[in-house]
Amino acid sequence: MESSRVTRRSFLGASGAALAAGALPRGAFASLPSPADADCIAVSSANGIGAVATARAAVLERRLRPVSAAVQGVAQVEADPKDTSVGYGGLPNEDGVIQLDSACMDGPRHNAGAVGSLEGIMHPAQVAECVMDRTDHVLLVGPGAKRFALEQGFIEQDLSTETSRKAWREWQATRKEDDRLWPLNGADPDAPWTLDEKRPWGTIHCSVLAPNGDLGCCTTTSGLAWKIPGRVGDSPLIGCGLYCDNTVGSAGATGRGEAAILSGGSWLIVERMRMGDDPTEACLHALRRVSEQAQRAAAWQPALWAKDKPGFGLTFYAVRKDGLFGSATMIGRRGGPKFSVADAGGARHEECAILYELPA
Repeated sequence: MESSRVTRRSFLGASGAALAAGALPRGAFASLPSPADADCIAVSSANGIGAVATARAAVLERRLRPVSAAVQGVAQVEADPKDTSVGYGGLPNEDGVIQLDSACMDGPRHNAGAVGSLEGIMHPAQVAECVMDRTDHVLLVGPGAKRFALEQGFIEQDLSTETSRKAWREWQATRKEDDRLWPLNGADPDAPWTLDEKRPWGTIHCSVLAPNGDLGCCTTTSGLAWKIPGRVGDSPLIGCGLYCDNTVGSAGATGRGEAAILSGGSWLIVERMRMGDDPTEACLHALRRVSEQAQRAAAWQPALWAKDKPGFGLTFYAVRKDGLFGSATMIGRRGGPKFSVADAGGARHEECAILYELPA
């Protein structure tokens, strides 16, 4: 997987002496070749195949900044009632209320905006962008976030669909007295995490690298299904569900939000890329850190570590300023987990690297 500007071999060769000392020198990425002739690259979770195509076109055809392109890309997933993990048709909390979380981050200005537990607004990522551009705050939550969205001209609407209402009613009919500790549905950790699970999670992340080398990213979600009202996952937390540094790269997460929060996973990936890791290596490093943390936490919640591996799923995505990109997932079978990418070769799915590979 090679950049249109710098191959992994040439990049690592140029920085080998610094790596031998343990880290790249401060500002090392400023010496990369000019990105003026580079392609626009967008990476996303598997459900973002349309999002990456939209984001790339938004940069190349509409000349949007990368963060705005990412926000526009995820908008189609937020509006898709068939995707029950994001926006319209998202699965609700314990009370049957859909609460949305989202954040975006702009590399050139090193600024971000986010909303948490937002109700009744289909496009929380766009509200997050308004928080970033029109306030000096980073995160607004709950009724305050909704009030701000309405002030900005967003329209309140019912986000539930018959599918999401039916799924919630079925869960209510079978819920246990207290199912708030992991595993929330008693699932076999070897089972693939799909929307057929009783307690599915789902999210979309999108990172965008513009031809001039600028970066931006966005993560948006309806969060864990049937969550405790007011629960906020990693998606709106800068450094957890997303992070970008315009001198280095961008990263984001989907999966168990609590694990991404406790590890500061997206920030860690960007820092590993700063030290010389390619994006896939950086994602795997963050997953290994999460795995170590889960093993320690199992003394309190045994199901977090099952059959010699974490008992949950988590996937990271990253793009580096020199054009390399990659993704890695915690658990899966070869040929299974995918992520989305759009570049000069078009929009497509590619295979994620796997930390714990299951038998075929």
